[in-house]
Amino acid sequence: MVLPTPLLHTDRLRLRPFDDADADALYALQSSAHVLRYWDAPPWTERDSAQTFIEKCRTLAEGGTGARLAVDRLEDGVFVGWCSLTRWDPGYRSAAMGYCFTEAVWGRGYATEAARAVLRWAYDTLDLNRVQAEADTRNIASARVLEKLGFVREGTLRQDCIVDGDVSDSWVYGLIGSDWRSSSDPAGSTTSALDT
Repeated sequence: MVLPTPLLHTDRLRLRPFDDADADALYALQSSAHVLRYWDAPPWTERDSAQTFIEKCRTLAEGGTGARLAVDRLEDGVFVGWCSLTRWDPGYRSAAMGYCFTEAVWGRGYATEAARAVLRWAYDTLDLNRVQAEADTRNIASARVLEKLGFVREGTLRQDCIVDGDVSDSWVYGLIGSDWRSSSDPAGSTTSALDT
């Protein structure tokens, strides 16, 4: 089953399918040791990793298991990161959320804005009951993003990741559909799905 990657707009951002022209900006993001210091995989060292990532985005859509969207700033079209909904399981009505943004835009609310747009699309389109996300316990900024979106911290995965010998724990967050619907403010955003 194909799950077409949507084109979404918010007040400040455009979320769209990745294309081959994104490879350089994507590599710059994913090769940054500082950006990925709390990630569950090491920074990229090969430029081919960007093309592999883009191909996997297409595979997600074609396989019907999720959507990974490039995020551009509306004012200048600059790529600032990505946001994803993966592991969509229609039987369990569940999926997983992830995101990564360039250091230049940290602290401006872009991750929250982009993730909210993806969640709104997903809950409206996929009949979801639950979205799960994980964050390294040292990544307080990411935890704040999830909590602003209504996610509830449900537990800790001890020694969940080992990256280059560094062992870390992860927090598990969950967002239940009924909580999302009762807390989301349809008038509070201009998010619109232009193509699904």
